[in-house]
Amino acid sequence: MYTQLPMFQRIGSAAYKADLDNTIAICELLNNPQDKFKSVHLAGTNGKGSTSHMIASVLQSAGYKVGLYTSPHLKDFRERIRINGKMISRNFVVDFIEKYQKDFERIKPSFF
Repeated sequence: MYTQLPMFQRIGSAAYKADLDNTIAICELLNNPQDKFKSVHLAGTNGKGSTSHMIASVLQSAGYKVGLYTSPHLKDFRERIRINGKMISRNFVVDFIEKYQKDFERIKPSFF
């Protein structure tokens, strides 16, 4: 996964995507999952990680099924994606990449 994607640290500014074309292509490939659930999107300079974890904790305590995506990860890519506080499985990541590998090679998304 890491070697296939252009990362800024490896290839510099060529990894930067100035538009949303790849994001839109991936959303369409996945049948626009963002339209199928309510979400909270946090942006800004500081405090996003702490705030997102607090919001996830409150919603989970209230009985909601909560998905949380944060970045970056420290040791394991799966730290970025949690469902009700638990990292997704390695098999899920491997199966997902294998299923869409050809599409990702065509779209050439950024690592993020």
